[in-house]
Amino acid sequence: MIAILDKIKHLDVVQLVKTSMRLICFMVLVAVVVAVTNTKLQTLRVNNEVYRQGFVSATERTKQLECMTRNIYYEAATEPFEGKVAVAQVTMNRLEDGRGRFGRDVCSVVYQKNIIYEKVVCQFSWTCDGVSRVKPIYAAHYRESEEVAKKVLLENFRLPSMKDAMYYHADYVNPRWGKPQVAKIGRHIFYRENQ
Repeated sequence: MIAILDKIKHLDVVQLVKTSMRLICFMVLVAVVVAVTNTKLQTLRVNNEVYRQGFVSATERTKQLECMTRNIYYEAATEPFEGKVAVAQVTMNRLEDGRGRFGRDVCSVVYQKNIIYEKVVCQFSWTCDGVSRVKPIYAAHYRESEEVAKKVLLENFRLPSMKDAMYYHADYVNPRWGKPQVAKIGRHIFYRENQ
């Protein structure tokens, strides 16, 4: 009988040790999860505060520069310098219009799509016609587009005549917008909003 009680006590101790070990492991796991979660939340808070203050990370700025470069390239690669700047400036004017209609950053302005009468309409046609999946093939035009993007996006270079330009189209089409014309540069005609 004493031997059986000793065995029961031994089993109880073994079970107690196993349960204690499981509880300790669980507590350590919970502590790690809480620590990682707090670290991530703190990072998000800091990044959110930086974003709210208007700061942009280097990664985000590089992405915006790429979007602007591609837009200039696909919309105005063969246009003169002023024509490339004008296309970039329309993009920036849309971004800075104060009403948030066109997007919250350069990339969202460039890739904005609307649905009109059940048809997807892109603000910049190249983003819808499949061209965006093709790698730029004219290296010199791409480099020049990138230089213009840097001047407009990073150095705030602007053409005074384009300060109100919000829309444009090629001179060989007539969309009948009825908007006031701002300028014609190269093969593009630029317009401002109706007042």
